[in-house]
Amino acid sequence: MDRLRNFGFLLKDLSRRYVLRFEQRARVIALTLPQCKVLVKLENNEGVSQARLAELAEVEPMTMVRILDRMESDGLLERCADPDDRRARCLYLTSKAKPLLDEVWRVAESTRTELFEGLSSHECDAFMDVLERIHRNACALAEVAAPAENSVAQPNPAAARPILTE
Repeated sequence: MDRLRNFGFLLKDLSRRYVLRFEQRARVIALTLPQCKVLVKLENNEGVSQARLAELAEVEPMTMVRILDRMESDGLLERCADPDDRRARCLYLTSKAKPLLDEVWRVAESTRTELFEGLSSHECDAFMDVLERIHRNACALAEVAAPAENSVAQPNPAAARPILTE
């Protein structure tokens, strides 16, 4: 049987199992994976709007509101008035969030270490290289598909081919 045939199923199952294990470990810090993702995205994008953070974290806007409400009541972030748009709020982490971010990264590292058990550092590096290339291909295909969905022109068969990178 062709091993690649089950690629999508295996990838989805691995992702699901990683999330379950991550969230088991994250219970110690009383956070879910979406909350951790929001913290990490906000760390790198302080001052963004709630709507922009939802895009960055790939979370539905209504879900983002609930996550932010909880994080604000826990003292992890603050919403400040946007000087350029009085309807919008800019988001900032509080000093209480900084040590929690360190814990998030520790949870991620320990979860990753568990999953990579028995693999050499060379195998881990090779796996990440391949995974990053596949991710770039998927991103490039999404960019090709977006304009095609918005036009009525005939699709270009060459554009649908996987993009291989060195």
